[in-house]
Amino acid sequence: MFAQFALHERLLKALDSLSFTEPTAVQAAAIPKALEGRDLRVTAQTGSGKTAAFLLPLLHRLLAEEKPKSGARALILLPTRELAQQTLKEVERFAQFTFIKACLITGGEDFKVQGARLRKNPEIIIGTPGRLNEQFNAGNLPLNDVEVLVLDEADRMLDMGFSEDVLKLAAQCPAQRQTLLFSATTGSGLREMIETVLREPEHLLLNQVSELNEEVSQQVVLVDEGEHKEAVLFWLLQNETYEKAIVFTNTRVQADRLTGRLIAAGHKVFVLHGEKDQKDRKLAIERLKQGAVKILVATDVAARGLDVDGLDLVINYDMPRKGDEYVHRIGRTGRAGAAGVAISLVAHTDWNLMSSIERYLKLRFEQRVIPGLKASYKGPKKVKASGKAAGTKKKKTDAGKKAGAKPAAKRKPAAKPKAPLASSDGMAPLKRKKPAAE
Repeated sequence: MFAQFALHERLLKALDSLSFTEPTAVQAAAIPKALEGRDLRVTAQTGSGKTAAFLLPLLHRLLAEEKPKSGARALILLPTRELAQQTLKEVERFAQFTFIKACLITGGEDFKVQGARLRKNPEIIIGTPGRLNEQFNAGNLPLNDVEVLVLDEADRMLDMGFSEDVLKLAAQCPAQRQTLLFSATTGSGLREMIETVLREPEHLLLNQVSELNEEVSQQVVLVDEGEHKEAVLFWLLQNETYEKAIVFTNTRVQADRLTGRLIAAGHKVFVLHGEKDQKDRKLAIERLKQGAVKILVATDVAARGLDVDGLDLVINYDMPRKGDEYVHRIGRTGRAGAAGVAISLVAHTDWNLMSSIERYLKLRFEQRVIPGLKASYKGPKKVKASGKAAGTKKKKTDAGKKAGAKPAAKRKPAAKPKAPLASSDGMAPLKRKKPAAE
C-alpha cells in the first residue's frame, strides 16, 4: 500500500481517487530512498511505473515545506515532447488536491508564450533540454532555487544528442540539489552524465534488459521486400485481435507512404514523426487514445513517452537498429503488466539486426508463418562441410602422387552462362531477379 511510504495526506488522497493501491517494483524500491533525499540512478523497464516513482517523492518534498517566494523548485528533463506532455498530466493528477503548479517547455510552441508562462513562477518545470537551454540563454529560466533535478529517459537523451544541453542545465542548478536519474537501459555512455550530475548515488537495478514483460508475446515473420512485406502487414492489421496498434518504421518517408497505403485500404490511421508540427502530433495521440483511430504509424519519436490504454499490438515494419530501440518500441504494449503482442517483419536485410537483438535480449523470438503468405526467404543458408567427401578426395590425390602422376594443367575458369538458369525440377527456366533496392 502507498500509505506505508508516509507520503503527504493530499498525495494519498489523490492516489486513492485514482485507484492506485499497490506500488510497482520500481515505486517500492525508489520512493523510500528518494524520500530520504538520496541521489538515485534507477534502471527500470518502460511501462514499469517509474514516473510515479520520482513524482510522488518530489511532490511530497514541495508540500512538506512551502516556499512561496522561491523560483522553480523542481526541474524535470525528458527527451521528447510526447513524454514531457505525459509527465505534465501525471503531475496534474497527483497534485490535484494541492496548489502546486507545473509548466511545460518544449520545442514546437511559441517561445514568447513560454517565457510568459515561466514568469508566473511555477514550482515545477517540465521540458526538453534543447528548448529549456534556449529559454535559459534568453534569461527566462532561473534555476537558483531548484531542489530536485530529474533526468527521465536519460539514455534516450544521450542517444538524441542532448548530453551537452543536459549537463549545462544541471550545472546551473544548486550543487546541494537532489538528482534522480532514470533510464530503461544501462548504456556505458551514461557514465559521464552519472559521474557529473549525481552525488554518491544509490544504484537501483530493477530489471535487466532481457527481463521484458512476460505477458508480451514476441514474434517474427519472415518476409520478402516490397509487395509481400506490405501484404503481410495488411493481413496482420486485418486479422489480428487488437484494440489499438502501432506500426514502427525507421524513416519519416516510409511512415508517410505506409499511412497513405493503409488509408487507401480502408484503415483509420494517423501518422506520427518528427516533421509533424506539435498540433498534428497532439491530435494523432489524442485520436488514438480516444479510439477515433485504431492504428498509429510512427518513427521512433513515439517509442518514448507514448502511454495509451489498450495499445496491445506493436508491429516493427522496419527492424529497429539497436536492442535499446527494440525494448522501447515493444514497451508501448503490455504496459503495467498487461498482455500484448510484438511482431517484427524480417527480410533478408534484417536478419543480422534481428540476431543481434536476440543476443542483446538473451532470448529467441518465436517464428511465425502467415497462412497463404509464406515468404520465399527462409533465413540464411546453412553451409555444412562434408568431412567424408573431403577425406575421399584427399586419398585420391595422395594415390595419384604415389603413382607418379603428373599434376593436371590449370583449368581456365568457366565462363558465366548467359542463358537463364534452369530450375531444379527441370521445369521452365527461372528468370534472374535484380537485387531489391535498399
